Amino acid sequence: MGTYNLPRNVKGEGRILFIFSGKSFLYSIIGGGVGLLFYLLFSALNLYMVGIAFVIVFAIIGFIIGTFKMPEITKFEFTRKTGGENIDDVIKRALKFRKNGRKIYVYKEGKNNG
Repeated sequence: MGTYNLPRNVKGEGRILFIFSGKSFLYSIIGGGVGLLFYLLFSALNLYMVGIAFVIVFAIIGFIIGTFKMPEITKFEFTRKTGGENIDDVIKRALKFRKNGRKIYVYKEGKNNG
């Protein structure tokens, strides 16, 4: 008898702590770091719980940026154009757009511009 390889679903095996992918874990750590700055500010005022809430909220925002995709809502032009792309990619592209002085260059494949 021969041996056969059975196909199996390997999606999600590269995840850390079941819900985190590598990218979402990194963004959560970065968001928690930003929230830690607020924690230090509020702990100086003896508002420790408010500071902890900021850390948690910013870590969740980081997780959302690293995990989810832009929704495709046809009412809004922005979401119509970016729907289905990762949120972090959209943010990176928007920052590059602002950095380049609002100039964008589009390369269309298959067109002969000569």
